Amino acid sequence: MAHTAGSANLAVSNLFSYQDHIVLITGGATGLGEMAAQAFVQNGARVIIASRKKSELEKTASRLNSLGPGKAEYVVADLKDKAGCEALCAEVRKRTDRLTVLMNNSGATWGARYDDFPESGWDKIMALNVKAIYYVTVGLHALLTKGATADAPGRVINISSTAGYTTGVGGALSAPGEGAWSYGPSKAAVIHLSKIQASKLMEEHVTVNAICPGLFPSRMSNFGLEKGMELLLKAQPSGRVGKAEDFAGLVLFLAGKGAAHITGNAIVIDGGALVNEFRGRSRIDAKL
Repeated sequence: MAHTAGSANLAVSNLFSYQDHIVLITGGATGLGEMAAQAFVQNGARVIIASRKKSELEKTASRLNSLGPGKAEYVVADLKDKAGCEALCAEVRKRTDRLTVLMNNSGATWGARYDDFPESGWDKIMALNVKAIYYVTVGLHALLTKGATADAPGRVINISSTAGYTTGVGGALSAPGEGAWSYGPSKAAVIHLSKIQASKLMEEHVTVNAICPGLFPSRMSNFGLEKGMELLLKAQPSGRVGKAEDFAGLVLFLAGKGAAHITGNAIVIDGGALVNEFRGRSRIDAKL
């Protein structure tokens, strides 16, 4: 049967309601993960945040619970290898039998000179930024599909980066004279893996989309923000870096009923920096 506007409830309260959501966010104690966790908690969801450092998790969960009306809890997890991913999944399965949203956000970067880039700078970055997404999503498959329907699918949101598109390797992600040679390839792999996952999982009523942030405040970008904000802003047509409201709005959209028919996309959120790449890159790389 065809659905028309006349038979639909298009109120925001229906299209974007989160009270029934159960969300897992890896790398959820700081940066983009914390922004997303706050967005879900402030809109009534139950959120599980995971990362390596218990002290940061405790602090963030306490802050989020003081905001409400949703609830935050945490799991200490290290996703550096398959065993760490499976341990996280096992703990999550103890706490809930379903997930409506999985946000794969854990990530790292590594900066070194082109002619002296260590093998571990490839292996560790590809393992955390790409392999972990695969194993965590596979490990939580039954939770994401439980109760999922065509109208209310489970959601996987993978965090990539505009670095998955660009060819510059300097800027905010590494010190002067160094490059994040493995970071961009890992984030390009996230985009492609997301599309592969989307192809497989839509028939089981799970959407998969990637978000490709540009420059946002985070542990990875703080070096660049502290040392070269003026230069970095010259590559930002918007004249500013990303804010929590920018990222949270996109995450909530992808998790809402209004995005139930959207999958396989890589959405750039960068204030126009990517489409302005040549001008921005030439200014930044000239300083390396």
